[in-house]
Amino acid sequence: MSAALDLVLLGTSWLHVLLAPYTKVEESFNLHATHDVLFYGIGRDALPKYDHFVFPGAVPRTFIGSVLLAWISTPAIRVADALGLLSSKADLQVVVRLVLATCNALGFCYLRRSVSRRYGGMAGFLFVLLTITQFHLPFWMGRTLPNMFALLPVNVALCKLWDRAPNAYRPTPRSIDISISLLVFTAVVFRAEVAVLLAPVVLQALYCRYVSLFHVIKVGLISSLVSIGLTVAVDSYFWQQWPLWPELYGIYFNVIQGNSAEWGVSPFHTYFAIYLPKLLLTSIVLAVFGALIDGRIRTLLFPSTVFILLLSFLGHKEWRFLVYVVPVFNIAAARGATYLVTRRKGSLFGRLAFLLVAGSLSANLLATIVFTRSSMDNYPGGEALAHFNDMYAGEPNVHVHISNLAAQTGASLFQQVHAPPHLTELGIDLDEPAVSWVYNKTENVAPAQLTANRRITHAIAEIGSGAAGSVEATGFPRGYWTLVDLVASFDRLAVDVQAFKVDFTKPWQVLKFVESDKLAILERK
Repeated sequence: MSAALDLVLLGTSWLHVLLAPYTKVEESFNLHATHDVLFYGIGRDALPKYDHFVFPGAVPRTFIGSVLLAWISTPAIRVADALGLLSSKADLQVVVRLVLATCNALGFCYLRRSVSRRYGGMAGFLFVLLTITQFHLPFWMGRTLPNMFALLPVNVALCKLWDRAPNAYRPTPRSIDISISLLVFTAVVFRAEVAVLLAPVVLQALYCRYVSLFHVIKVGLISSLVSIGLTVAVDSYFWQQWPLWPELYGIYFNVIQGNSAEWGVSPFHTYFAIYLPKLLLTSIVLAVFGALIDGRIRTLLFPSTVFILLLSFLGHKEWRFLVYVVPVFNIAAARGATYLVTRRKGSLFGRLAFLLVAGSLSANLLATIVFTRSSMDNYPGGEALAHFNDMYAGEPNVHVHISNLAAQTGASLFQQVHAPPHLTELGIDLDEPAVSWVYNKTENVAPAQLTANRRITHAIAEIGSGAAGSVEATGFPRGYWTLVDLVASFDRLAVDVQAFKVDFTKPWQVLKFVESDKLAILERK
C-alpha cells in the first residue's frame, strides 16, 4: 500500500508534465540554464554561449538548481536514449521536467510517510488523495520555477519538525538543526520569502523550548555563511559578476526599490481570500475542521498562517509565493477528513461525514480536470514552433523570427531542434537532418523591419486586430508574406445550456473550452 501511494504521487506529477510539456516565460531562466549546462558544460570557455547573457531578465537568478538538475537529468537522458524514447532535442525538455517532478514527488512521499506516522495510516492515505486531486501542486512541481526548486528542501525541512511518534512532545535536536539549515539554505539560494517562513518556525521552536536561542543563532549563522558562500561563488562565476548574491539582489530590486509593484499590487486580504482557496479548493474547509478538532494541527498550522499574514503586507502577491504551505494545509485537511471518514457508518452523521469527504475530493478532481484541460491548450508558442519544425524539417537556410508571445508561451531553447547545439554533442545520434536554422527571438521589432530584413524567411507572429485568418491580422504586409497556418490556444470557458437540453446524458458537454487564434506561421513569398 505504501509503495502504491508513492507511485500515485509520482504518476500524477508525471501525467501533468506529459499532458502539458511546454513552458512559459517565468520558467525560462532555469529551463534555459539547464539546457546550457547540459549541452555546453560549465567550463569558462562555454559561458559566452549561455542564453542568460542575451536575455538576462529583470534580476539575476541562481544557477545552483539548474546545474544540479542538469547533472541529475544526465543519467535519465542516457536511459531514455537507450530505450529509444528520444526523437529530438525537444524530448530532453520533457525528460528534464520529469526529473524535477520526480524530485518533488519524492519530497511528498517523505511527507506522506511522516503524516502516516504522526496521524495514522488513513491520514497519510487521504493526504495523497487531497494532493493529487488539487491542480496547482501536481501541475507545477515539474516546472522550472525557482519556487519549485525551493519546494523540496522546504518540504524536507518542515517534515523534520513533524516526523515523530504521535505522542512525542518534541523533535530531536538533529531534526531541528536540519530543518533550520535547510530553510536558511533555501532562503539564501532559491527564494528569499522562505526566510519569512523560517521566522515563525524558529519562534515556535523557541516558545515550545525545542531549542535554545544560542543554538538557533549558531546553526543559523553557520548555515547562512555556508549558503551565502556557495551562491556567491557559483553565481558570480556563471554571471561573470563579482560578488553576486542573486536573492539579495532580488530583494533590493523588488522590495527595497519597490519594482515588484510593476507586476501588480493586490489588497491585503488577497492571500487568505483568493489564493489560498484557489490552491486548496474545497480542502480548505477540511483543513479548518482539522484545526478545530486536533491541537497538534493548530500547532502545525501556526508557522504557515503567520507566514501568509506577513507576506500579506507586501503589495505584490502571487499564488506561487504560498506554494510551500499548501502541503501543510493538506495535512490539516487530511486529519479533518480522517476524523469524518472514521465515524460509525451506521449513524446518519457517519454517512453524511463520509459523503462530505467524498464530495470534497470529487469536487477537487472535477475542478482539476477543467484546469488541466484548459492549461494543456495554453502554450501556443510551443505548439507553433513544434508544428513549424515538423513542416519545414530538412529544409536548409531557414531563418524564423519568433514573436514575443511565442517566446513567452513555449518556444524554448529545447524546441530549437534544427539549430546548434545538436544532440550529437551529448553523444546521442538520431540521424537528424543536416541543417542549421536560425531561430531569431529579437524583441521589439516591428513587422516592417522584419519584412525589410531579407534574411528572415519565416515568422511566427502574434495575431492582433484585422481580418481573421489573414496576414493583415499580424501586422505584416500581405504582398510579402503568405499565411501558412494558424495556432489557437485556450481563451475562456463557456457554458452551453442548450447542449444539456439536447442530450442530458452527457452533462460534460455543457462546459465548452473556447479557443481563439493567437499565432500565425508566415512564409516570405
